[in-house]
Amino acid sequence: MSRSAAVVATGRYLPERLVSNDELRAALAATGQADTVDRFEASSGIRQRYRAAPEQVTSDLAVAAAQQALERAGWRADRLDLIILGTDTPDRITPATSVIVQAKLGAHHAGTLDIGCACASFPTALATATGLMATNPSLQRILVIGAYMMQRLADPADPMVFFYGDGAGAALLAPTDGDGVITSAFHADGRYADHWDIAAGGTAEPASHAAVAAGRTRVQVHSRYPPAINAVGWPLVMRRLAGQGGFALTAIDQAIFTQINAASIHEACQTLGIAPQRAPTLMDRYGYTGSACIPIALDHAIENGLTGPGDLVTLVGSGVGYNMAGVALRLEECASR
Repeated sequence: MSRSAAVVATGRYLPERLVSNDELRAALAATGQADTVDRFEASSGIRQRYRAAPEQVTSDLAVAAAQQALERAGWRADRLDLIILGTDTPDRITPATSVIVQAKLGAHHAGTLDIGCACASFPTALATATGLMATNPSLQRILVIGAYMMQRLADPADPMVFFYGDGAGAALLAPTDGDGVITSAFHADGRYADHWDIAAGGTAEPASHAAVAAGRTRVQVHSRYPPAINAVGWPLVMRRLAGQGGFALTAIDQAIFTQINAASIHEACQTLGIAPQRAPTLMDRYGYTGSACIPIALDHAIENGLTGPGDLVTLVGSGVGYNMAGVALRLEECASR
């Protein structure tokens, strides 16, 4: 029988600078777009977000979240076997940001890899770590991180900066004879790949003066996704998790979704028959932290006693691409406080 992986400890990091919606209104007033803040606030539930200092990069946020998780678990970084970092805001195109995290942490014995499927990155990374741990007995301590700094790659005058909050979340995994990570599910639709992107800087269009001048090295929304994309996709992934994992949706103690829109989360809960109080909506305090929002919400839930040992937890992330991924896990004793 193959072994599973259990979450041993979690951590999160939010930068010091808090940016309120009022500050954004004042900044966007110069371009006549302050009213977009009112619209986005009403539709999303976001009230504020955190922004990194100018000298901070994505790997710094990842390291800070990882250090908190390591401290809580009583683990040394140099005992880690593998680091998996989920992000679509890497420090550089190459090398992998996980390598930079490894060096900054002093985890010199760990292998590393990046996973880049936007806000689906963290559940994808958890599923990957579990599969690797199940088939490789030498992997005893795996660090999984989700980190995000999209605002650094956005035009400050773009109203979409309303959504982008900086942050990172981390989880430490160890083998377990219990349930641990029970199952995973994935869904994607590449027909939406051109809707929301950074068009230049890769092989399709290398960075150039013309690309910079046209804003194609910045993140841009070209076409809005259909409003129902999460309302349909999240229940699809959740039902797959329940079917594969052999549990009822009503048995879920905490259902954590991508933290971009409170109304979408409530709608998904209604569709699935899950009590809304079992699905946290934390975008009002953290903003939308992309590939970091799932681990940040998980750490918040554990630290604040919203979930704990024995609870069945689902993590479903969705992001540009279009990518969706979910995992179901049974929490064990977790050193998160």
